[in-house]
Amino acid sequence: MKDWSAEYRSVNEAAEAALADFEREHRRIADVNGAIAEASTTMRSKDRSLSIDLDGRGEITAITFHGTKYRSMAPTELAHVLLETIRSGRAECVRKMSEAMGDDFLPGISFADLANGKLDSEDVFQKLVEPFIGDGVGEGILGRSPKNSQGGSRHD
Repeated sequence: MKDWSAEYRSVNEAAEAALADFEREHRRIADVNGAIAEASTTMRSKDRSLSIDLDGRGEITAITFHGTKYRSMAPTELAHVLLETIRSGRAECVRKMSEAMGDDFLPGISFADLANGKLDSEDVFQKLVEPFIGDGVGEGILGRSPKNSQGGSRHD
């Protein structure tokens, strides 16, 4: 457990610091939410035959076909172009959200990895509780060894 007495002279001082941190984080999250709500992305397909508009959260808001090339495409080719363009657009949205969140989104947790589902939920939980119980958590809160950022056990 973290030793608060080493950093603060009193419980009131520690509580005031925690409240100030909370208020600062609340404002930062509100700013990020505002930026995401206002953001939009337009992604044009590689062959320039269509474009996809996405909102700040990566949801498709419009599909626009440019010219008539799409009419002569085989259904599987058109589907491939659509999916490729959607994936590219969503990746760009995640990049923008990650940039808006900043490097200190959560200690040891990349927003892009979290948004793309590349993080194990148990590892995320472990990283969230570590600051409260310390680094020496042995087998981890959930009864297994926490992983480092490369995916191996931290105790290897």
